[in-house]
Amino acid sequence: MIVNSLKKFCRVVLPLSSHKSLSTNVLVGQTPALEKHLIGHSRSCTSLTHRKLVRNGEEKKSVIWLEGNIASGKTTCLEYFSKTDDIEVLTEPVSKWRNVQGCNPLGLMYQDPTRWGLTLQTYVQLTMLDRHVKPMRKWNATHDCSNLFFLSSQSLPTRMLERSIYSAKYIFVENLFKSGKMPEVDFAVLSEWFEWIIKNIAIPVDLIVYLQTSPQTCYERLKERCREEEKVIPLEYLESIHSLYEDWLIHQKSFEVPAPVLVIPADHDLKEMLHTYEENREKILMAHCS
Repeated sequence: MIVNSLKKFCRVVLPLSSHKSLSTNVLVGQTPALEKHLIGHSRSCTSLTHRKLVRNGEEKKSVIWLEGNIASGKTTCLEYFSKTDDIEVLTEPVSKWRNVQGCNPLGLMYQDPTRWGLTLQTYVQLTMLDRHVKPMRKWNATHDCSNLFFLSSQSLPTRMLERSIYSAKYIFVENLFKSGKMPEVDFAVLSEWFEWIIKNIAIPVDLIVYLQTSPQTCYERLKERCREEEKVIPLEYLESIHSLYEDWLIHQKSFEVPAPVLVIPADHDLKEMLHTYEENREKILMAHCS
């Protein structure tokens, strides 16, 4: 019933002929230093028969995904860029994952992933999708003579999101399934939902910033910050997540990469990482140039 309702809603929106993303050639051409860290990609056009929920003028906005392992340094990076006036930072909705009508599905999943993996990841898909389609700052609804409705933004900020619905599926759901902790039927349900979402709803992205951090460094940071749910996470889990990220964003052999990737080595201490973010600041902010 939910899927049918979404399909009916999506019939009134504009069909896309392509998903616009930032070409590697543009970035490297304007900043030669990018060539060392920027991993290119190519992408075929979306079929003209597909209709997606889109926002009028969305291609004018710069959308950046910040990806990386648990305790890879994403919070520090987001805090640094949140101080920039024209960047809107959206963190993972972890507080929602910890409290659904008094229950903590995130904590339950770490304690018993086979029982609670589907519950948590279904909610992760929903809440991450909400982040992706959330209007940028102020918006107003308009329509044209064809009665096609659009969401029109009144400002053009750069948006930086902590992770994405893609990494939720390609990294964390895949890890649960490959480790034998998610039943095949649960994996099939989540996969079908994910495929429907990316086929029918535009998920814009211009640049993926990958904080490449060793599992051992992540493990040490994780122990230092001592978050309740993370106390049960072993080093082997971080190694598995790291391997999946490397296959997706570095080797690009597991799943489609929807945008160019800027790799930032992130094993260093806070002072050096802040310096690294400053060095990469213009490379990241120029993601809107196309």
